[in-house]
Amino acid sequence: VNCNKVFERSSETTNSFKMWRLEVLGFLVAMNSLTVTAFCPPQKKFPGGTPLFMNKKKGSKSSSRTSSRGFGSLLNDLQTPSSFPYAGSIRPGKQSPQRVVVADNIEFPDYALDGIPKKGKSAPLLPWIIEVKKPDEIEKMRAAGKLAREVLDMAGRMVQAGISTDEIDAAVHEAIVSAGAYPSPLNYHGFPKSCCTSVNEVICHGIPDDRKLLEGDIINIDITAYLDGYHGDCSEMFVAGEPDPAARKLLQVTYDCWIKACKYVKPGRDYKDLGGIIEDHIVPEGFSTVRNFCGHGIGSVFHTTPNILHYRNNEPNGQMAPGHTFTIEPMINEGTAKVLSWPDDWTATTVDGKRSAQFEHTLLVTDDGVEALTAKNENSMLQFWEKDSKVHKGFFWEHQSKPWK
Repeated sequence: VNCNKVFERSSETTNSFKMWRLEVLGFLVAMNSLTVTAFCPPQKKFPGGTPLFMNKKKGSKSSSRTSSRGFGSLLNDLQTPSSFPYAGSIRPGKQSPQRVVVADNIEFPDYALDGIPKKGKSAPLLPWIIEVKKPDEIEKMRAAGKLAREVLDMAGRMVQAGISTDEIDAAVHEAIVSAGAYPSPLNYHGFPKSCCTSVNEVICHGIPDDRKLLEGDIINIDITAYLDGYHGDCSEMFVAGEPDPAARKLLQVTYDCWIKACKYVKPGRDYKDLGGIIEDHIVPEGFSTVRNFCGHGIGSVFHTTPNILHYRNNEPNGQMAPGHTFTIEPMINEGTAKVLSWPDDWTATTVDGKRSAQFEHTLLVTDDGVEALTAKNENSMLQFWEKDSKVHKGFFWEHQSKPWK
């Protein structure tokens, strides 16, 4: 074909050719967008263009992936562990083979085998539509929350210099399965382990591996147990040895802002107000709050409405009402709130390598207050931030005058 002849056509033909090229380009861009989002949990964009991952467990690495790849994935493939610009001192270690659950007495979540959640896949069309749990569902959630707390306490006692996060994960897996439950993170969108362990600059979704904790490391352990068809979700900070003064401040401020938000929960109040309570507490202390991840509704579905944003916002995410169950889990950073995502599509760290901290409860809105379904018990460890808190000394049990019925 004589290319010169082709481009010597009339202006009408040339314009048609240009339009055709634009349509093809638009199609390719659209297909790329579909490819990328097909492998990620649902996202919602808020003013300013910040992508909010509605599901805590960001990304998707299920065994059912097709061979199609997005442009971002192809670029990630070019990054080797030695060339990726890690922000701090933490590097990915060697992962042990993915653990399996083999037990006839355990109810599996619908994603356990293929990594794809089905129940609740279609989120409510409006963000203020929130499920009200029935009394029998609340009792099941209490049981799941109680188990998650007991396992988290056990995992926390293991934290010391010289232990690996994979050893913690192995113990968590065994404890949950032995209790007749399923470790919710395992194979959720393909997540390879039974809990998340986020050390120092890792904000969330750290994958347990053979890296051993060092003296002074701070670590968040995130536990979710699926028992009798319902999830109980909680996380807490722990320190390997003694924290330095800066770490003590970060942990104390993070705990206090979280407890302030938990104590605010009461029927008739707006979910959007929780973010302002958190941000107003931490900013004067020189810290920032992560915007890319949020708290979430929880029940028989791992992540659903309401979305709990941990920064000041005006999003119409509904009002609190008796029977609502959700998590508050602010991620507070020493430096910038911006996030660096590792090539594993899971691990999220600070972009400046500074440390991050987080606490989490599964909460129930009662008739006149709130109940922490993952509250500590008489066997739990009393941490220094609970002893020294000016917001709430001791364990946070519940903030109500009568129990939910």
